[in-house]
Amino acid sequence: MIHGLNAGLLLNITASIPLYASIPFLFMLLMIAVGPLFFHHWWESNRNKLIVSLVLGIPTAIYLIATGFLHNLEHQLIFDYIPFIVLLGGLFIITGGINLSGDIQAKPAINTLFLAIGAVLASFMGTTGAAMLLIRPVINTNTQRRYRVHTILFFIAIVANAGGLLTPLGDPPLFLLYLRGTPFTWFFQLVPEWLFVNIILLILFFIVDTHYYRKEPAENIRFDKTNIQPIRLRGSFNFIFLGGVVLSVAFLNQQYIPAIEHNPYLAFVREATIILMAGLSLFFTSGKLRKANKFTYGPIIEVAFLFLGIFITMVPALLWLETNAKTLGVETVAHFYYASGGLSSFLDNAPTAVSFYNLALGLTDASATGLVAGIPAEFMKAISVGSVFFGAMTYIGNGPNFMVKAIAEENKIDMPSFFGYMIRFSLIVLLPVYILAQLLFL
Repeated sequence: MIHGLNAGLLLNITASIPLYASIPFLFMLLMIAVGPLFFHHWWESNRNKLIVSLVLGIPTAIYLIATGFLHNLEHQLIFDYIPFIVLLGGLFIITGGINLSGDIQAKPAINTLFLAIGAVLASFMGTTGAAMLLIRPVINTNTQRRYRVHTILFFIAIVANAGGLLTPLGDPPLFLLYLRGTPFTWFFQLVPEWLFVNIILLILFFIVDTHYYRKEPAENIRFDKTNIQPIRLRGSFNFIFLGGVVLSVAFLNQQYIPAIEHNPYLAFVREATIILMAGLSLFFTSGKLRKANKFTYGPIIEVAFLFLGIFITMVPALLWLETNAKTLGVETVAHFYYASGGLSSFLDNAPTAVSFYNLALGLTDASATGLVAGIPAEFMKAISVGSVFFGAMTYIGNGPNFMVKAIAEENKIDMPSFFGYMIRFSLIVLLPVYILAQLLFL
């Protein structure tokens, strides 16, 4: 059974759609990529993001309806966009009620432990949730250190990206692949890749942090040792609601509720449960605690507005990819890994993963066996790993990257520029690790 959009796609598989119908999707992704770089102040407004989404999305929707693809559009918005936003919104609200504060000694071992904890949490509370929970305690702990930039760079790579590989909750591309029929527990098969990349990055970070720790002025180290504030966790009851979200995604699906196959709207019991968990979090969490987290709805509104445009404009691209897959030359596991990873580096990794999933779907014989959500398991693995890992290659590869960068800069940490990040970090540290992962596991 193929869920969500693909059920609709298959109904119109014999219909053709021209490549030029994907131009709004290209412009949508370009705006996300260049907006923060070239017209930052204008792009900061969520209202302007909504305007861009509507200007590109409405003509695309009219075109799809006029050419007989209304069913595809409906499936995309109802069975992909709504669950996507509900999950991200639920995780955002619940994790926004958990406050971790304190300032302990900023030794390499402590910093490495912070990142290791983040790598585990990312798969179960989302890369955004884990990053927002831990970034301020990491910065506070390192306040007395002169050399801090490298810590934020590795934080982006591990907590905001690579850590989120093990469940559909971890990173948006995995949730969209889950909606297409990939079992919740299937992603646990990616433990070897998750362990390899995160352990290598943690070892590299420990070595680099030890190097810079030895270069710290003696007075900084003394001040760090004498200014200690114990770690304090508040709002821990929100982990109960977070567990409710995990269980709803894991069990409220067709695998455990067969009736969903005949009435897909029954699947919205999952979204109803997530909304309930978020509502309980809002009810039981004090406003003061959320204020301490600097919690606002701005980031999730931004995601909702941007992805409304993305989900509408990507429908022609997905249809075209599926019907023209055999002519594009992307055929091997390595091709899917580097292609999905390469585009995830510069475009948002969620629509990139879906695009290559549809490409793989177009290459797959419907009579084939051993498939995962309608495509070979090795292709699913390559797309999942590539889109998650390579999201750390630039600031725009994954949503939490820019959020972490902004918080670091608010705290007077001089972060590298867009290209400086790539030259100083991702190309020389991350890319070799990702290549090794492909050679060993894919």
